[in-house]
Amino acid sequence: MRVWVDLTNTAHIYVLRPLVERLEQAGHDVEITARPLSQTVQALEAWGHPHIVVGRHGGAGRAGKARAAAGRVAALVRFARQRRFDCALAHGSTDLPVACRVFGIPNTTMFDYEWATTQLGLNCRLASRTLAPDAIPVERLARLGARGRKLVRYPGLKEEYYLHDFRADRGVLDELGLDPARVLCIVRTSPAYALYLGGRESAVLPRVLRRLADDERTQTVVIARTPEQSDTIDALGLERTVVPRRTVDARSLIALGDVVVSAGGTMNREAAVLGTPVWSIFDGRLGAVDELLMREGRLRMLRSPDDLELAKKPGGDGRPLRRRDPADLLQMALPWIEPDAGSG
Repeated sequence: MRVWVDLTNTAHIYVLRPLVERLEQAGHDVEITARPLSQTVQALEAWGHPHIVVGRHGGAGRAGKARAAAGRVAALVRFARQRRFDCALAHGSTDLPVACRVFGIPNTTMFDYEWATTQLGLNCRLASRTLAPDAIPVERLARLGARGRKLVRYPGLKEEYYLHDFRADRGVLDELGLDPARVLCIVRTSPAYALYLGGRESAVLPRVLRRLADDERTQTVVIARTPEQSDTIDALGLERTVVPRRTVDARSLIALGDVVVSAGGTMNREAAVLGTPVWSIFDGRLGAVDELLMREGRLRMLRSPDDLELAKKPGGDGRPLRRRDPADLLQMALPWIEPDAGSG
């Protein structure tokens, strides 16, 4: 069967990669389109999977996003017109469900943060199927148009599926010139370009970085989302603070790190799954997954940089604390896929 996968953000590559690999191992033909945002294209190039870059990101404002989305949908329609896809899959893409509706292609939209309501209200209503974690109450999902047979809820966190066979690579420490004897702190900047943040950067982030730099036991790696964020952090002139200008193995950094402070969602959840102490400085409305992790004590909100506990964490093997089979997620995501390509 011919399967179309659309990737609109860097994290979605890691979420969907094990599903793509299983599809291709079963003999299915998978084509990937990607929107250039953050390190999405760099991460795809590092993976080595063929892909076609389509469209652009429209910035943080509604008007710019609308113009970019209209242009990208039109480009995706042209891309798909002669390809005769059997089904399609995306995590958070607003463009794919619209393009699939034009051709009647069965498609699934995935997400795990329910308060991006403008985007999700469109996705859930246009997609054939909605796949979300069971931590999100059905009442919140119903308001987005995800209800009845269209809605499928998977157990656990998406990170437990795509990190199922993960092993940390200590080579990333040498690559970045890090001293493993120090308290390794991983910091993730805000997705300020997201509509639900409206271009707003984290006000507490510079204070966090200064707090870390003032403690001589620490070494900090900041995973920025944009060149502008990298420039701003470099301009602070902080000691023992590394801001990579290329895609790095952030999952290994999280697994080998001692402290994670993140203004985003995926890195928080990766840290929770990998057993690294994590504090959130997310400025948006908390989603149900983060609420669950907070109740379980696996995620803490950082109100003040002074609340950070800076210490080496107990040793571990750098593997997830809980693992789930991506094949189960694939079956829930694409029920139209036949058991093997030969039967299609």
